[in-house]
This record gives sequence, C-alpha cells and structure tokens, in this order.
Amino acid sequence: MNLKCGSFSGRLKLLAFAGLSFAGALGLFAADEAKSKALIDFGAAGADARVKAARQCEEQVEFKIADGEKGKALEITFKPGAAGYPGIDIKPEGEKWDLSAFGHIEAKVSNIGQNPMLVAMRVDNAGDWKDNPWNTEQANLKPGETKVINLIFGHQYGQKPGYKLNPSAVVNVLLFTGKVGKESKIRLESLVAAGPAGEKPPVDPKTFRVKPKDGVILGAGVAGEALPVIEAKDPVKGSIAEGALKVVMPGKGDHSVTLKLPAGSWDLTSSNQVRLKFKNEGSSPITPRIQLSSSGGPGEQVTAAAPIAPGAEQEVLASFIPSKPWTAIPNSGNKTNWDGVKGTGTKFGSDAVTNIKIGAMHDGDASFSVKAITADVGLAQIPEWLGKRPPVEGDWTLTFDENFDGKEIDPKKWNIYGPNYWDKKSHWSKDNLILGDGVVKFKFEKKRGFHNDDPNEKNPQTLSKSNESDYACGYLDSYGKWVQRYGYFEARVKLPVAPGLWPTFWMMPDRGFAAGPQWKRANTGDGAMEFDIMEHLTRWGQYRHNIAFHWDGYGKEHKQTGTSAIYVQPDKDGFLTCGMLWLPGKVIYYSNGREVASWEADRISTVPSHFIFEVTTGGWDNNAVDDSKLPVDYVVDYVKAWQRKDLASEADGFKEPAKVEPKPEAKAEAKPEAAPAAK
Repeated sequence: MNLKCGSFSGRLKLLAFAGLSFAGALGLFAADEAKSKALIDFGAAGADARVKAARQCEEQVEFKIADGEKGKALEITFKPGAAGYPGIDIKPEGEKWDLSAFGHIEAKVSNIGQNPMLVAMRVDNAGDWKDNPWNTEQANLKPGETKVINLIFGHQYGQKPGYKLNPSAVVNVLLFTGKVGKESKIRLESLVAAGPAGEKPPVDPKTFRVKPKDGVILGAGVAGEALPVIEAKDPVKGSIAEGALKVVMPGKGDHSVTLKLPAGSWDLTSSNQVRLKFKNEGSSPITPRIQLSSSGGPGEQVTAAAPIAPGAEQEVLASFIPSKPWTAIPNSGNKTNWDGVKGTGTKFGSDAVTNIKIGAMHDGDASFSVKAITADVGLAQIPEWLGKRPPVEGDWTLTFDENFDGKEIDPKKWNIYGPNYWDKKSHWSKDNLILGDGVVKFKFEKKRGFHNDDPNEKNPQTLSKSNESDYACGYLDSYGKWVQRYGYFEARVKLPVAPGLWPTFWMMPDRGFAAGPQWKRANTGDGAMEFDIMEHLTRWGQYRHNIAFHWDGYGKEHKQTGTSAIYVQPDKDGFLTCGMLWLPGKVIYYSNGREVASWEADRISTVPSHFIFEVTTGGWDNNAVDDSKLPVDYVVDYVKAWQRKDLASEADGFKEPAKVEPKPEAKAEAKPEAAPAAK
C-alpha cells in the first residue's frame, strides 16, 4: 500500500446534507476531544523501525527521531529530485490499527525548514490501489508554522465525502509532499486517533440546504429552520403570520422585501420555477416584481404582466429559464470562454437559492400579502415540428431514424461496446442495455464486472486502466457505422434520478477508416470539435443540464465554451427532446423545441461526427453515488438526424465495416491525443 511517487492522484467530491437540521447537524458533529490514542510513540524503543521512505522515494527522503515540542518527534527531510510525491510510510506494530472507536486521525506537523510546504496525510486500508482505498487531507505550512492535519474517516480533501475507509483495518499512514525543488524539512510532533466513532465534518452554514417539502417555501406548515426571515428597509414593513407574507409599502414608488433562510439556502433542484400567490389588500394597484438569487448568481427579475387591482388576487411565475437563450461570444474560437454574450443565459443555480426578492411598483400606499410560495415543474409547450422535421425551413431529408422498436440493437447503426475515459468506477455491459416498449434503457447498477464484457482484455480502454469495476451500464455509439457533417440531430431522453451520475448525449468527430488510427480519426483539432448536446449531472436535478463545445484536443491547446445553467421543461411524460442544428459556422442547441444556446464562429466543426450515449459516475460538479438509490435507468426513446440537400457530402451516412477496424480510443501511437476531459 505504499505510494508510488509518480502516480498519486486525488479527486474532489461535493458534500451533501439531507434530512438533517442545521442545529441537529452541529450537535451530531461535536467531537469528544478527551478520547485519543497515539498511533506511534517516537520515544519508544524500535519506533524508527516502523517508519520507512515510500517506494521510489528512498533517495529523496531522510528521517530521524529528534526532540520535538513535547518529547520525541519524527524529523523528515525532503531533498530535490524527480519524484512527484516523496513521502514516508508509518506502519502499525501488528498487521493493522483497529481505530473503530475513533472518528479521525490527526497529525501535528511543524515546518522547520526555510521553504513553504504542502504536507499531506494519507490513511490506507488494504486493497487494490486502483480502487484508491484511502483518504487524504493536506495543509500548507509556512516556515516556522505548525498545523494539525485532521482526517475524518471516509472524508478527504477539505472533509468532502471520499472512499468509505474502514477504521478497524488501517494498515498504513503516509505523510508526503509535492515535487521538491529546494530542500525542505518538517517535524511530525504527534500522530493520534481521536473523536467519536462515526464522526462527521462540522457543518458550514454556506453549504447547508433546505429542500422544501412538496416544494412549499412559504405556506401552511412551514416552520422552524425552513421558515424564511424577512429583510426590509424603512418605510417598508414585512411580517409572516399564518403561513403568509404581509407587506406594507407607504407612499409611491418601487419597493421590496427579501426572504432568506435563517441559515443556508434552498435546494430547488426538483423544480424549474417558483410561483407566488399575491393578494392586493390595499387601496392602490400594485405591479409585483420577483427575483430569485443563488450562490452562483441572480436569476432574472420577473414583472407581473398586469397590475393587480385592490382586492384582487394574481399568481406570478418566476421561471429559472432565461428569457434570452445563452449565446457564446461570436468568433471566439481562439480561446476558452465560459462567458456568453451579456444579457443572455443565466448564472442562477437552483441547488443553492439564497434569497427571494419580492417587490412592487405602486402609485399610492400599498398593502399586499403573498399567500403561498411554491417551487414546482412547468411543462414544455411542444411545437408541431418536434420529432418530425428540423426547426428551420429547407430541403431536408431524414438520414438516421432509430426508434428502438426491434428485438435487438441494430448492429448496422450501433456499437454496444466502447471506451470509458470518464470515470474509474463504471464498465459497459450488453446486459445493461435493455430494449422494450419502443425505448432503450441504459441501466446503471452496482454490479462488479468486466469492461465491454471481456474478461481477457489486457489493455482496457478505461480511465482506471483496469478491466473490472463496481458499476455496470449500457453504452451506444455509431463510431465507424454512421456519421454526418452538418444537419439537425435529435434524441428524446428521460434522465435518471439518483445522486452522482453523469448521463450524456454527445457527438465526436470521425474522419473515417482511411484517416488512420483512432486518435487521428477522432482528433478534435484540425477543424473538428466535440459537441455536448446534453450533458447532465444528477446533483442538479432533472431540469438543468450542460451544453458545451470542445476543440483543439484535450491537452495544452484544449479550448472550450458553453454553460452548465441550461434550465429546461420536460414534456408531459418527463422526457426532454434534445436537438442540435449544425450549419456552416453556426450551431443552435434545443430542448423540447425551444432554443437554449447558440454559437456563431468560423471555428465551428467541419468534420463528420458520430453519436454517443452513456452514463458514468462523477463529473466536475456532482455528488457521491448512493448505492441505495440504484439501479436507475437513462431512457432513450428515439434518435434522428436530417440533412439539408445543399449541405450533404459523400462522407455522410452509413459506413461499411472496415476490414481491420482500429480499436476505439486506442492511444498507443507516437503522437496520441489525450482522452476527452469532458463529455
């Protein structure tokens, strides 16, 4: 279980809280500091025999028992060298430490050198290194500074959820740093287990979430920490009584109050809009204004369509969907840019809604109540053309039509096996690609198995480089079987509801067999790009997804643009019909017939591309997988494509199988392109 110095990697995960009050969480997480156990006594005979330099680091690391702040300590010297993560291993006296009575390990470390240092502590269980059976925490130390690195079992890198470490079977503690340019020294003053069993990290109020029951933010039954508090400036007055907000606005003007939670923010990921029921209880007409804000940014201000007369009631709807679809900076293909054209799209995040601003324009003394505030789901108004033709006029021909009505996957259209360069936990299996009732289901489940159902593959095309993993799912792509340059592409999908998953509908370039090995065929440079038509992280809820463009490879020249704040309305059956109109120099993305994003640029791809559908774990802004919520399905109803007559080329369409087809995503050639970093 020693660290190979050149191979260390870590992954960050998001911390989630569910079903626990803020005050209750603080009480639960209180530690019993009086209880502790030293893992090693540096003053004891033979202590140094339990310490050794990590593998491949021996020439860069020296250590000795020395005087510390209080008694003996371990002094460690890190010398300059090639090792990426030099460190030392500390072993138990027997085969393992049984720390089941404790909640964390803390290492007190002093920087006794002349240079700032990053110092990390990794706590290991036995097991396959490919499974990363450890937790890691770290600290930056200035010269002369002393800090305690506190590692809570099952958490890592800022006390975020990590590998579920078994504290009763700890086999190693590794203390390490990054690549060393100048000689540096630290002193490990102590290494102890402490805290109560089952200890959890303290709650940061900024991360605390309240998910309204049945979507009710304000109304009958909302109480305690879920009950909003009011912020108002004189002369405006606001109060909450019997589940309703009452507001008094003297004189004439445009005034407001703001609702917030006592701590944390609202989790509205199960909705795509908020509706407010107003009653004008004054003598002057009022025109309400609503604006939701989040930790990511504000939503749009919504103004009621008409004034509310005295004594009248009216419902005002605040949709998360921006009035102007996100638009990428025109001709910005020479660099990465996540900022769209000003005034388009949104940065609002429904996962962390910080406040609701409720205002009104009034010509005289105003008084009104808001009888209820509810987050719910607005359904899409489906246009007549959806699923039948492209959204724009032209001489179009249907070129790909897959309705999944057969008894088996059509091998002329689809590959059911392929690479997985997007997580280390999932593999593809034909048994998890399920046809029936006119749909295909990508069943994601906890099931140990071999990638692509091949137990004999010695060089698997996986991120982990392992041929086995713990989660299984289906997979489809049309690589080497069907491609098209330009046109309209559409798929009707239903997203899974379970934490930590990453379902996608995307397209990648394929220049054809004659172009050479896969890394050349699928290179996103030389005029090609990756199109992320729908890329979803389940932490966001079913009504938000990402769109993106990636080009010029996945190395140092990699460039990208897009947005992760695409809010959508499902159809009556819960499906999203995701589309892409790809024209020379222009791309428009759609959801259920509504434009959600676009980009005009000379750098838009000119290379034929193929379809990909899959589900993995993780992503850049997700939470941890919850096995108790599995299995779940990512459902695809149909996949279609159209081509406009004047844009068609000989490269389009179905392809005859090559006599010798290169293995998808093979990277063994002299100038390989790195595997895609994003889907």
